[in-house]
Amino acid sequence: MRASDLVVPWPTVTMSTPALDTTRILADADLPGLIVVDEAGAPFAVLPGTQVLRLAVPSYYQDDPNLTHLVDEAAADVFMRELGGRTVRELLPPQPHELPVVGPEATALELAALMARTRSPLVAVVDGGRLLGAVTLHGLLDRVVPA
Repeated sequence: MRASDLVVPWPTVTMSTPALDTTRILADADLPGLIVVDEAGAPFAVLPGTQVLRLAVPSYYQDDPNLTHLVDEAAADVFMRELGGRTVRELLPPQPHELPVVGPEATALELAALMARTRSPLVAVVDGGRLLGAVTLHGLLDRVVPA
């Protein structure tokens, strides 16, 4: 089984896409992450939904989970407002990581190893510089886990 057998169309965002728009895309389509593309439409990064939460949830709550119990429900329900006017550029980690990108001939094992190594729930599939879509963890497991 090859990446070309598992690839599905996938939405993309750019570095200048507003962070709140990104969260709407993730939520509306129940996606684990998005592919960030550069000006030429080539994959620049994969943005997992958890990285969006890292920016939306103030670091003091992440560092001390006991503090979250002190916030009333009404205030806790609006934490995504922390994203304000931020962009995708601010959601990406400061250190460049290995980009989870493969060609259409990548095997299921290559996909699984890349997902594990990069801790990415999806891998972009590129052919000749053109983004074909993504292979998701869910899509990969559906095909490789015995019935």
